[in-house]
Parts: sequence; structure tokens; C-alpha cells
Amino acid sequence: MNDVVFEKTDLTENPLAKGEYENCKFLNCNFSGIVLSGSKFFDCEFIGCNLSLVKLERIVLRDIKFKDCKMLGLRFDDCNSIGLSFSFDNSVLDHSSFFQCKIKKTVFKNSKLLDADFTECDLTQAVFDNCDLQGAKFENTILEKADLHTAYNYSIDPEINKIKKARFSMAGIIGLLDKYDIEITP
Repeated sequence: MNDVVFEKTDLTENPLAKGEYENCKFLNCNFSGIVLSGSKFFDCEFIGCNLSLVKLERIVLRDIKFKDCKMLGLRFDDCNSIGLSFSFDNSVLDHSSFFQCKIKKTVFKNSKLLDADFTECDLTQAVFDNCDLQGAKFENTILEKADLHTAYNYSIDPEINKIKKARFSMAGIIGLLDKYDIEITP
């Protein structure tokens, strides 16, 4: 399907047909808990959608924009890794997994990523603009040239992550020193 707009559709009752979707818009749709396995999405926008607990096995996501979406517990590591690319704006991605995903230059803007898993993820040149990263797991993660200067509540161990040329704010430095259990005062 090309250039189709889906608006206020409850896909838990009327499932989306498995197939290719190009340049489609999904506005205020409910995908909660459905299986999208094997479908392909190219240059699509999801705005105001609930995608919590959607099954993403072998799904193709290329140049996808998520805005104002609820996306709890998604396993982006189950997606087809070839060409995986997306951006997030004002979305909730708590408990989602990006384990081993290669998602260079991904933009996360005004989003919540509580307890998200970025273990072994390649986030080279990614941007976390005003994002809450409380409890997010960064382990053997590539954050080179990433921009986290407006992100907050993160804990990133520089000894087990690659952070060369990454940007952090002065206030955010505490998130790089958490493991040392020290007090920093102005």
C-alpha cells in the first residue's frame, strides 16, 4: 500500500494486512499487542499511536517517524536490521530494547526511555534531545559523537562504553561518574 492514511483505527479489532506500506500515515491508531511480523514499512509516520507490546519479529522499518506515540516494551532488536532507521519525537519508549541495533544518527527528541536497553547498540552520532534515560542500560554501547547534552537521568560507564567526542552537559557529568559513588558539589 502506498500513500494511505489510517486514522483512529483500532488494529487490535481490524488487523493490518501483512505486506508493504510506503509513505503511509497512521494517526491515533491502536496497535497495542498485535503482531506486525514480516511487514515492511518505508517512509511512514506514526502519530499519536499506541504501539505498546507490538511484536516486531522480522519487521522492516526504514525512515520511520514516530511522534506522540506510546511504545512500551518494544523489541527493536527483533526487527530486520538491514536499513533499520527511525526517529522519535515526544514518545514513551519505556522498557524497550535496542540490543545490538545499529541505529547511527537516530534522533530521540523529548522522549522517555526509562529502563530501555541499549546494550551493544551502535548509537554513533545519535541525538538524545531532552530525553529521560533513567534506568537505561548502556553496556558495550557505541556513543561516539552522540549528543546527550540535554538528556538527563542517565548512567553511562565510560570504561565499558565508547564515548569519544560525545557531547554531555556539565550537569550531566554526574551520570558518567555514578559507579564511583562520589558526591559532586558546585
